[in-house]
Amino acid sequence: MQRHVITTADGSTTIHLEEWNEQYHSVYGAIQEANHVYIKEGLLFCLDENIALEKSISFQTHTKSKIPKISVLEIGFGTGLNAFLTLLNAQEHHIKVSYVGVEAYPITSEEIATMNYADQVGHSQLGSIYKNLHTIPWEETIPLTPYFSLHKQKKFFEDITNKDQFDLIYFDAFGARVQPELWTETIFKIMYAALKDQGILVTYAAKGSVRRNMQKVGFKIEKLGGPPGKREMLRAVKR
Repeated sequence: MQRHVITTADGSTTIHLEEWNEQYHSVYGAIQEANHVYIKEGLLFCLDENIALEKSISFQTHTKSKIPKISVLEIGFGTGLNAFLTLLNAQEHHIKVSYVGVEAYPITSEEIATMNYADQVGHSQLGSIYKNLHTIPWEETIPLTPYFSLHKQKKFFEDITNKDQFDLIYFDAFGARVQPELWTETIFKIMYAALKDQGILVTYAAKGSVRRNMQKVGFKIEKLGGPPGKREMLRAVKR
């Protein structure tokens, strides 16, 4: 499939797939979309919930609150943008993040070299860390900073077998218009099983069929305002 790098409306890059007329990120802004959907409504929401629990435990047991720990599963590692922004936020908010990124078709070294995320977020000195996200070995857990470790898995989403392991899932697969098989009840059963109780899944999608498939497997769904160029997104909680 023919693909090329494009610049989105906020100045950040993404990859365009010509045959599908589909992008890895929103053309209205790759970084804006990732920050809104996965960081604000996912990671930071999860952090707020974690801190509330820690305060409650500390109050009851009179012990000191610990550094929050959040385990993240990303469905569609792609360009590594969501992982990079999570790494930056883990450092900023002092969160220990254990991150698993699943991807069947990794992007090329030439494509990696053209991604401008470190420059666009004002951390050009961290360009080497962004590159490391892609160059570290697959199927190994690698600490990249004191707050962030990454384990990349090269597999199809239907082959995920984790049970009750993750606090948070970033569901960032290609859209249901081009890959409807990734948004089925079968896939969301796998996601539901992979999450801990009260675990959270966030996605840019808000299509009715996607929402109904999530509900069928037991998720409690919340519609939220979407990123620029999109009216709504979904956040789902394992009940």
